[in-house]
Amino acid sequence: MRMPFPRLIPSSATRRTALLAATMATLAATGTPAALAQGAAAWPTKPVKIVIGYPPGGSVDQAARIVGDALGPRLGATLVMDNQGGAAGAIAAQRVVSSPPDGYTLLVGSSNEMAATGLVNPAQKYDPLKDLAPIGLIATAPVLLVAGPKTGVKNLAEFIDLVKRNPGKYSYGSSGVGSTLHFAGELIKQRAGIFMTHIPYRGTASLTSDLAGGTLDFAMLSPTAALPFIQGGRVVPLGITSAARSPALPNVPALGEHPLLKGYDLVGWFAMAAPKNLPPALAQQLSQGLKATLQDPAVRRRLEDAGMVLPTAANADLAALMRSDTAQYAKLVDFAKMKD
Repeated sequence: MRMPFPRLIPSSATRRTALLAATMATLAATGTPAALAQGAAAWPTKPVKIVIGYPPGGSVDQAARIVGDALGPRLGATLVMDNQGGAAGAIAAQRVVSSPPDGYTLLVGSSNEMAATGLVNPAQKYDPLKDLAPIGLIATAPVLLVAGPKTGVKNLAEFIDLVKRNPGKYSYGSSGVGSTLHFAGELIKQRAGIFMTHIPYRGTASLTSDLAGGTLDFAMLSPTAALPFIQGGRVVPLGITSAARSPALPNVPALGEHPLLKGYDLVGWFAMAAPKNLPPALAQQLSQGLKATLQDPAVRRRLEDAGMVLPTAANADLAALMRSDTAQYAKLVDFAKMKD
């Protein structure tokens, strides 16, 4: 009588090897890199902290929360907003660059701490061009030049004529030395050949209070901060710093429409970044998630309603934008003698 061959039962180790081989074969067939698949599976396993260098309610905070509402579910992540104000966003950025590059601490910042402040703040120990891994641009945001009601100025031509006839008599406020708003004001002075005294403020509340009360003559403000005061008649909008008028404020001229400011174009922006050395697969996952989020009509509408402009093909490269803006700001540092 012929004995049947014994039935071979594979060991657990053999089964694991076969399963791994099958998985790799599937990944190869679908064209999905194994490293990306492993990175996606391993992240996130805990909440992701979004560090914001400004108080709640401001324009950077708004951008972070609008995007975060849609980005979190898309990534399968719980996003925790962490406002760490101070030094025009540099305190928050320093915290991020000092964090492990594991995707669990990200920055939603602005052109302040990601391009400008290091040029004038000797206490800033990080270099945004070297120490941050750009994830992607969220939006750009023009700056508004506004006048206090006590100046009597109603338009851009009256502003330039008044200040040109009275060099040094008038002042303008911004959100701080080395901020994008400060640079926007100095570029007006440079292009128009006028002189005003710059007054740095720590927050919008005290700035707009002084402006409405007549202690401060003019100011550079974000549209988000300025709009309630414009609507309430407490400040007068004179011009916007983008190359073209803003759809959100179509009656406010671009500064470049004045002959002395022809070609004027300086806007702030909001972006997401991580500590340097972020694994490429994770950087790709975050970048693709952000891009997809910015295509969401509801997200786009909320950002535009807040006075922000969505990225275009011309400024989609965040790393290039950081380099070009830093170079532009460096020239204004020399003009305004912002450093001793």
